[in-house]
Amino acid sequence: MAYIHAKTAAGRQEIEDRARRLPPALRSILLMVDGQRDDTALTALLPGLRAPDDALAQLSAMGLIEIVGGSAAPVVAAALTAGREQDPELYKRLYDWMSESVRRHLGLKGYFMQLKVERCTDAGSLEKLWPDMAAAISKAKSPALANRWLEETHALLHTESVIA
Repeated sequence: MAYIHAKTAAGRQEIEDRARRLPPALRSILLMVDGQRDDTALTALLPGLRAPDDALAQLSAMGLIEIVGGSAAPVVAAALTAGREQDPELYKRLYDWMSESVRRHLGLKGYFMQLKVERCTDAGSLEKLWPDMAAAISKAKSPALANRWLEETHALLHTESVIA
């Protein structure tokens, strides 16, 4: 069964104040818990973040995340760019936003992230980079900034769909 996890009030507070001094890998996973990804998707992120295999269990035991849903089959979230992957205007806006974000938040450390952005050929492939970008910003700056970046990115996409 695939369970969907969300941050508890304590988890949101930890993102803001860092009171528990979580290891960076656990902090990054906590940032990725958004109430939409299931445990399968979150577990897939663990190796890339160098997080322990039981990271979700540790965060749950600390009361920072909780199970908010689940289903017998893994839930595949619809891409926010679904149906507009080939839209050149959307691609340009996302490409410019992500390139500027690499420059502003990652600097020279973002060289490889910028290469990934350069390889993307449509809006859908750029969207698939969002978790990697958020993890890089979280590591370079702070999890709160990475969370804000994700919110601004989603707002940019929604603003674009309202304009279109």
